[in-house]
Amino acid sequence: MKVAIVGGTGDFGLALAARLVEAGDEVVIGSRDEERAQEKAREVGALGGAANDDAVAHVDLVVLATKADGTLETAASLAAALGTTPLLSVASDLRSREPVSLAERTQELVRAPVVAGLHSLAAGKLAHGRPDEDAFICGDDAEAKALALELAGKVVAGRALDAGPLARARVLEGLTAVIVSLNKRYKGHAGIRVTGLP
Repeated sequence: MKVAIVGGTGDFGLALAARLVEAGDEVVIGSRDEERAQEKAREVGALGGAANDDAVAHVDLVVLATKADGTLETAASLAAALGTTPLLSVASDLRSREPVSLAERTQELVRAPVVAGLHSLAAGKLAHGRPDEDAFICGDDAEAKALALELAGKVVAGRALDAGPLARARVLEGLTAVIVSLNKRYKGHAGIRVTGLP
C-alpha cells in the first residue's frame, strides 16, 4: 500500500510512518515544511517527504495526523489535491463541545471518503513497536474502511476492528480523553484489547 501521512513530522505521524515502513508499505511524509518532511522521511526510511499537496498525489490512502486544532483547516486546504483518495482521520479534540466528531466535520470539507480510527493508540508506544492492543476503525465507505483496517492491522499486535459507521467517531475520539485520564490518574500507559470476540 502507498500511504501519505499529512502531519507526518509530528510524534504520532512519525511513529505511524515507522511502523508502516517496517511493514513494507511505501510511505510519503507530508508537511507544510517540505524540507522538514524530507528530513523526517529519511529518519524513518520512508519513500520521501513533500509539501502536503504533493504528498497526497498518487497514493492509496491519506492519513490526516495533524493536531486536532489544525485538522479542519488542513483538510479544507487539501480538498482539491485529495480529490477522492480515501482519508483516515486520527485526531481527537479533547476540549471540543461540538455534537459531531472531527472526522464527520472533515467529511463535510472534502469529496474523499473519510474514515476514522487509531484514536486509542499512543504515539509513545507506537514509536517503540507494534503495541499489544486492538485498533478501531469506523466509516461509511466500505473500500476506504477496508484500506484503513488493513493499515491498522499492520501497526498493532492486536486486531484491527470494524467499529461501524463514521458516526461512531464521536465515541472513538472521546475514548482518547478516557485513556489520557486513566494514564494521569494511575500513572500508566493504558491501551485497549477487546475480549470475547471470535
